[in-house]
Amino acid sequence: MSQKQHQQEKQEQLPQILVLGPPLVYKNHEHEFAKRFQILKPWESSLPIHLFLSTYCGSIQAVLTSGLFKITADGVLCHLPSLRLIVTTSVGLNHINLHECRRRGIIIANAAGVSSEDVAELGVGLLINVLRKVPAGDRYVRTGIWMTNGHYPLGSKVGGKRIGIVGLGSIGCEVAKRLEAFGCRISYNSQREKPSVPYQFYSNVCELAANSDALIICCTLTDETRHMINKEVILALGKDGVIVNIARGAIIDEKEMIKCLINGEIGGAGLDVLENEPLVPSELYAMDNVVLTQHVGVHTNESVSDRFEAVVGNLEAFFSNKLLLTPVLNY
Repeated sequence: MSQKQHQQEKQEQLPQILVLGPPLVYKNHEHEFAKRFQILKPWESSLPIHLFLSTYCGSIQAVLTSGLFKITADGVLCHLPSLRLIVTTSVGLNHINLHECRRRGIIIANAAGVSSEDVAELGVGLLINVLRKVPAGDRYVRTGIWMTNGHYPLGSKVGGKRIGIVGLGSIGCEVAKRLEAFGCRISYNSQREKPSVPYQFYSNVCELAANSDALIICCTLTDETRHMINKEVILALGKDGVIVNIARGAIIDEKEMIKCLINGEIGGAGLDVLENEPLVPSELYAMDNVVLTQHVGVHTNESVSDRFEAVVGNLEAFFSNKLLLTPVLNY
């Protein structure tokens, strides 16, 4: 047997997984994944996704995906009759049809806790950048306007601001911890009050906005939270208020937010996520009081490596009939 044949036979003996997306963690660690699993890669096929799945994936038991790939009942799950596990590199699960997964007994594991600090850091960074007008000031200097027009209009300090956190989970708590160091006063809205934290709780997000200088969105996207940050909430925040979104774009009514920004009814926004990514509403490009990043809150060199360990740990536990590391839907 040739070395090539030996390697091929060894590869075929590895557990088989279907990768959908593919997620960044797979792109950055493709060689390491190939050592542990036999990978099915629909993006390398000329077949439409539904034909690839129905042709090659009938016996697949495990899927690796990201938050950007939708796992639907009719588009994906109906073609995977043997599927028992979905591992997603995201924290949120709004891209997965949970009802169908429950009905079919499919286990789901996510990357909970792996990137909470990274997302929180970006949230605080966006807040600082909006309040202190850092990107706009940078452009002002680089284009040479500073030399002729003098100083750019002043920004506002972060210290002492009233910060409303929408969703006090692992990410929200990390945001609060960091902003406490700036002397900010923290309050929050969440599904339920958390007696273990010292922050003021508001059961109504509009009341939270009315008593905040900035809202930082950290909650998950559900039917209940979709467009939760609506015109009423934005107007309650006020003309100097800032919105930072490090969760999901659709939690904010984007059209209403843009209208409020245009009309000066809100002070600014820091957005790592948008409602129809990667499409960016053209109005946002011209706004110096808006800071945009490309849904990178969970992605740092360190967190991608940590997520690789979590993903591989979940997959290897599944194929070894052991407990998953981070299950979110289990039976």
